[in-house]
Amino acid sequence: MAAEQTSGKTPDLLASSPFLQALAGQKPSRTPVWFMRQAGRSLPEYLKVREGIGMLESCQDADLITEITLQPVRRYGVDAAIFFSDIVLPLKAVGVDLDIKPGVGPVIANPVRTLADVEAIPDLTPEHVTYITEAVQNLTGELAGINGGTPLIGFAGAPFTVASYLVEGGPSKEYAKTKALMFGAPDVWDALMRKIAGISGAFLEVQVRAGASAVQLFDSWAGACTPADYERHVLPYSTQVLTRIGELGVPRIHFGVNSAMLLPLMGSAGAEVVGVDWRTPLDWAVTQLGDDFGVQGNLDPALVFAPTEVMLEQAGKIIEAGRRAKGHVFNLGHGVIPSTDPDQLARLTEFVQSYEPAEG
Repeated sequence: MAAEQTSGKTPDLLASSPFLQALAGQKPSRTPVWFMRQAGRSLPEYLKVREGIGMLESCQDADLITEITLQPVRRYGVDAAIFFSDIVLPLKAVGVDLDIKPGVGPVIANPVRTLADVEAIPDLTPEHVTYITEAVQNLTGELAGINGGTPLIGFAGAPFTVASYLVEGGPSKEYAKTKALMFGAPDVWDALMRKIAGISGAFLEVQVRAGASAVQLFDSWAGACTPADYERHVLPYSTQVLTRIGELGVPRIHFGVNSAMLLPLMGSAGAEVVGVDWRTPLDWAVTQLGDDFGVQGNLDPALVFAPTEVMLEQAGKIIEAGRRAKGHVFNLGHGVIPSTDPDQLARLTEFVQSYEPAEG
């Protein structure tokens, strides 16, 4: 019976949610808004609840996941909640030896170099992440009673970004080891990307089957690839993830950083909506993507530190540019910066949700 539950996107929620309407290519009465990395980062209540608790520990505790995911929804009244997790959490869940070190990021004890290294990574099953199922079920119950029903977005890292951590052993600026494997050992690269695509797809599927209404696939480092390299060495595997989730009937957002030259390719991977980072003019992105895709974005996260009137002026321009797209979800062009003033995000949320274009 549980397998019949494939989505939290009930007809009632779709009818009442500007976020889901925008993802469906409809024209909601107003532009919906949420923020990448809104679950935590700058919130004092987040810092308090996570005090003394490691990042990966937090991501494996259903009660903490639930509380942290709900915090920005309560504070800002955003139009969607993003599931609190981390890109490398599914790797940790299947037994990869890794840690998230403060000020550094994910660190892998034994980086991938060979086919044997890839084969040693188990596939992810729902039994690996029972706390995810529990947290999503808790969240969808809570979110149903907030603002007439607030959708939950499932979260996963895209194969290229997760692979870069596994190959580099941690964060990188050059991706030299990643590209050396990609070009120099294509059989190992293919096996690794297929493995991660399976893990990321399974991780998203767990969230959708537990009740998530939409998903976002984060390819944080996709911009390290040329369009030709992306098309050959990355796109097939992101397509694998998004196709699997599309079969469950929920809308999909595909986001990459520094990805202006990749936008049409990222759309072709199977998403209804393509996230646009802050470096890319939104009106230009809409033109590149054409009429088949909605867009998400894309205020520069640093503009939240500018005077409020400057921030809101730029936000208004982005809303206007988004009107040309099949659908538009307002967001930052990357994640919330940790030192962000939560009051500024509150002002930004209110502005977007009450925005009315100037006459004439």
